[in-house]
Amino acid sequence: MNVNSENTKAQMRKGVLELCILSILSQGDAYPTEIIDKLKETKLVVVEGTLYPLLTRLKNTGLLSYRWEESTSGPPRKYYKLTEIGQQYLKELQISWNELVVAVNKTISNNQN
Repeated sequence: MNVNSENTKAQMRKGVLELCILSILSQGDAYPTEIIDKLKETKLVVVEGTLYPLLTRLKNTGLLSYRWEESTSGPPRKYYKLTEIGQQYLKELQISWNELVVAVNKTISNNQN
């Protein structure tokens, strides 16, 4: 059998990335490098090529807004912020996530017996 568990793990991480990004931004405005660093701290390694399209999609759906801020060490930075709609959406995602974790854990524990 030739099973690629790395591919499965990558797909699972992608599935929760939106929830993680919105959760990070619920703690305060952040620019993409800060978001990537916070994700790395939790072992969710994300590259800019994955993050930027997701931030754009979240902005285009009204979940995020952004502002430009001058930087003392380079070009201006784009800071992302959760909108009111984004805050409500995050609450709904958190509920769904918690329900999913409970269901998966029940399924896994039932299969270990």
